[in-house]
Amino acid sequence: MIQYSLCCANEHKFEAWFKNAAAYDVQAGQGILECPVCGSADVSKALMAPAVGKKSNQKVALSAGHPEQKALREAMNKLRTKVVSEAEYVGDRFAAEARKIHLEETDSRGIYGEATSDEVSSLVEDGIDFLPLPNAPEEHN
Repeated sequence: MIQYSLCCANEHKFEAWFKNAAAYDVQAGQGILECPVCGSADVSKALMAPAVGKKSNQKVALSAGHPEQKALREAMNKLRTKVVSEAEYVGDRFAAEARKIHLEETDSRGIYGEATSDEVSSLVEDGIDFLPLPNAPEEHN
């Protein structure tokens, strides 16, 4: 798995995980990457800083007051509300149902539910597209 920092044409920055670098290239080539904030399909890799380990006594800066935090939280809540209202909840059968849809063994439809890390890894390895459902923190956090 590889994580990329991405940026849309409207300069919204976000991160996404891919099976490998080639998986990013395929999805970018097919035009299926979208900005989670504005929905723009004009997405490209953003400049990334290398991951450097922190000392155990070093404090980590949090961006609680970032200007786009409220807009991002609202977009995440809007997406979650849309999925929950329009998709079918399949509970812990998510991986099995996603696989059946991918293999066209059942009608294509929006679903959401839970999956174990092993099930998630298996779906990724098999090239089955899915996204985690965002769970935004409460407004007062």
